[in-house]
Amino acid sequence: MPDHVESATRLEHVIHRIENSGLLGHVQRIEGRTATEQELLMVHTQAHLDRLQRISAFGQPAIIDHDTYMVPESYEIARMAVGGVFSLVDAVMNEKVRNAIAAIRPPGHHATPNQAMGFCLLSNVALAARYAQRQYGLERVAIVDFDVHHGNGTQDVFIKDDSVLFISTHQSPLYPGTGDVHEIGRGDGIGTTINIPVRAGTGDQHFEILYQEIVIPALHRFRPELIFISAGFDAHWLDPLASLRLSLTGYAYLGQLLHQAAEDICQGRIIASMEGGYNVDALSYGMLNLLRIFLGREEEIEDPLGQQKQRDYDIMQLVALLKSIHKL
Repeated sequence: MPDHVESATRLEHVIHRIENSGLLGHVQRIEGRTATEQELLMVHTQAHLDRLQRISAFGQPAIIDHDTYMVPESYEIARMAVGGVFSLVDAVMNEKVRNAIAAIRPPGHHATPNQAMGFCLLSNVALAARYAQRQYGLERVAIVDFDVHHGNGTQDVFIKDDSVLFISTHQSPLYPGTGDVHEIGRGDGIGTTINIPVRAGTGDQHFEILYQEIVIPALHRFRPELIFISAGFDAHWLDPLASLRLSLTGYAYLGQLLHQAAEDICQGRIIASMEGGYNVDALSYGMLNLLRIFLGREEEIEDPLGQQKQRDYDIMQLVALLKSIHKL
């Protein structure tokens, strides 16, 4: 649906921005594939997949909930998005590339094992984490989600799993209404879910502190063998669906911290998969800057959109609470 905020236009802008950057000659393009139904069952229920298939077979656009839609091609495209991230896992784990970025849609972090929601049909990054574990025997995988919305679907998949560290920074209150600081996992998974809900107006300096004090130390303590980024750029101050004040410069700094953490912890193995971002300039420049970071070309990072003053409040109260809860 071209008039919907989550449409092919988003990906087209990202591809166009990267093509015009001159970087394509410096990257290795990895051929994607379509994820099989059996692979999707690593995370999703058969009932969920059957429902998506039935809706696609209906042959015309359909509304799943108040903000999520499907067209006849949606299920196949979603399977290709998942398979594309699988291909990047293969490339990184087989040392064809050191790191990778997936420019894909639809996003995935809201999709639960049994439900499509929040523009998301399949849980792209959760599936890729499971694929990495099963295909390559990884014992510890980390997912860092800097989309403005809480990755409730990803959290649901791993809520009882101590082999996957899930860290989410997100605006609160905001859709989907989950991600409270006290949601830390259940059963064996207690302590491997770290939710960092922030107020409207939170900006670059706040995020720098949160990453330096919470996110990066948590990664070092967990020692993942592979890091995923759920790379949503809707925390940018220009995004129409939220009210945070990250700039492209701020986003790039977070990308640099995560890239360096991967270098320090897991031989540089890091994969960023595109999630939300509904201002196409912020999204496309954000993805391009992330690519530059992964290529070691930080000097080329650009921020033509500028910055907006962040809300004035003491972020250290949240830092202290998180350190107390998670013993950081």
